[in-house]
Amino acid sequence: MVYYYAVDIKLFDYHLPPELIAQFPAKRRDDSRLMVLDRTTGELEIRPFKSIVNYLHKGDALVINNTRVFKARLIGTRKTGGKVEVFLVKALPANTTGGKKGLRPWEGMVHPSGRVKEREEILFGKNYKLKLEKRLDSGRWLVSFLSKGVERAIIGKYGHTPLPPYIGRADVARDATRYQTVFARKDKAQAVAAPTAGLHFTKDLLRKIRAKGVKIVEITLDVGPGTFMPVKSHDIEEHKIEPEFASLSVRAAATLNKVRKEGGKVFAVGTTSVRTLESAAINSGTINPFTNEIDLYIKPGHEFRVVDSLLTNFHLPRSSLLILISALAGRERIIKVYEEAIKNNMRFYSYGDAMLIL
Repeated sequence: MVYYYAVDIKLFDYHLPPELIAQFPAKRRDDSRLMVLDRTTGELEIRPFKSIVNYLHKGDALVINNTRVFKARLIGTRKTGGKVEVFLVKALPANTTGGKKGLRPWEGMVHPSGRVKEREEILFGKNYKLKLEKRLDSGRWLVSFLSKGVERAIIGKYGHTPLPPYIGRADVARDATRYQTVFARKDKAQAVAAPTAGLHFTKDLLRKIRAKGVKIVEITLDVGPGTFMPVKSHDIEEHKIEPEFASLSVRAAATLNKVRKEGGKVFAVGTTSVRTLESAAINSGTINPFTNEIDLYIKPGHEFRVVDSLLTNFHLPRSSLLILISALAGRERIIKVYEEAIKNNMRFYSYGDAMLIL
């Protein structure tokens, strides 16, 4: 007989003083601090982020997520004059029922949504508009544009950087670049949130890492709004991860297989890189490439098959991301690390400091 034991989400809670939530990025990307945890000894130290170079060695792999954040928050008006926010979540296939023929519709969130109606047009300036085609069963909306040109124009002119809800301010001009990694690919602009562990890297720091003989491997996971959704169920097992597009290329898989075969370690930059790597099929020890949506939920008990070390930011209480790093380093240890970070006034969340789990 198999016995099932519920794991209460309260175990992944902690109190964070609001003033430690970073509202702006550091002056320079690599000016942040780095909390380093050795899982073997439990030893902790706080270093400048630039010192991450010292923990990487020739033959290792540093895996980065090259997705790009686009200006997903669109602020328009109803014909009655009321303001409406349309948050584009993801582009759907061009043949989706309800979309215009030959054009990709979008899945989106609308706020406030109580008064808007199906087939209602939302206006952007005098020249552009989109249509709220229909409300989906999920509570989200099917959104359509008149043409690809109109889509590009509205996003480009009226779109806002989709800062997380815990950043209590409107986006400013520099967010367009600072809430974006230096390695984000222009052809990968499908994310509505940044892979924030990567925000600390500069091009110069990446050059120094390469110079040590470290392989920098690019993967893609288009971060969706689910990354900010708290675990609402009492039992963490009942939580579901929203599917997100991910890709591990043939070249990336080959590089990782070579690194592993030659005894190097795999350092994942961010939980998105972890979830992508751990979603790959492994046959006889070989990592296989893939391109599809993934919904891997990593929680205590997960056997890490690819990732050896993780660079990550500090995460929200009761979040699937806090659960993920607890799976890697142990829940009690992670909570103690967070308490130590708070004592040392480290900056939390997207624009905050970083943590390296060895």
